[in-house]
Amino acid sequence: MVLLGGGEFLMGTEDAQAYAEDGEGPVRAVRLDPFWISRSAVSNREFADFVSATGYRTEAERWGWSFVFAGLLPDDFPPTRGVAATPWWRQVEGADWQHPEGSHSDLFDRQDHPVVHVSWADAQAYCAWAGLRLPTEAEWEYAARGGLSGCAFPWGDELQPGGEHLMNVWQGAFPQRNDCADGWLGTCSVTEFPPNGFGLHNTTGNVWEWCADWFHPTFHTRDRRTNPRGPRRGTHRTARGGSYLCHESYCRRYRVSARQGLTPDTTTGNAGFRCARTP
Repeated sequence: MVLLGGGEFLMGTEDAQAYAEDGEGPVRAVRLDPFWISRSAVSNREFADFVSATGYRTEAERWGWSFVFAGLLPDDFPPTRGVAATPWWRQVEGADWQHPEGSHSDLFDRQDHPVVHVSWADAQAYCAWAGLRLPTEAEWEYAARGGLSGCAFPWGDELQPGGEHLMNVWQGAFPQRNDCADGWLGTCSVTEFPPNGFGLHNTTGNVWEWCADWFHPTFHTRDRRTNPRGPRRGTHRTARGGSYLCHESYCRRYRVSARQGLTPDTTTGNAGFRCARTP
């Protein structure tokens, strides 16, 4: 983990890439106390240590299924129920953190990839075992920015500076064709791309990361100033950072200010988490 000194920073954005309906703006000054945060998302290897020590079963394991991106399934995979608004998500029996694409898959070459198919409660359980916690949304954004102010990405404002791919997102025509110009179709290692200015890897792209806060799209500036942890109640929890499925044609949420709300019991093949700790 890395210790960050906190202080005041500008959270959110009002630029042309922002989703106003997600509550990315207005830009507001937020003050944080010092905190520790993981340099990378929790990996499959780390989550396996937790499961080995505790016998914990994730919510996806208890339900017997989770949502998998259709483009990662074999061509002959039998038809299953999809999500109406996003038909590329398929309900797959046997999909869980150990079997990311269903019972036919495993973690053989993905021990250093981020754990996925974990709900907010699963992430909380891991944190409790490790003596850690989930970062607040404000802590997450402060850390993700890596010391830069007002930039779209952890390294600046260009998506591919000098033509270089610095995160794991979709290239090509979503969802039909991924050119894999960044080297990856699904998840990549938690330390695959260069770290930001604070030494954190993959704060954009790869997988969405659960935060501690309830999600609300109209949480006002004055509330965030006095309560950096966000709303006191809600129906959805906040996830940050985007994933390997983000593409500018439908989801520009691979930026440090971007956010989305997920019901706490959501489990998908593109959502994981990283940990934080109070000094």
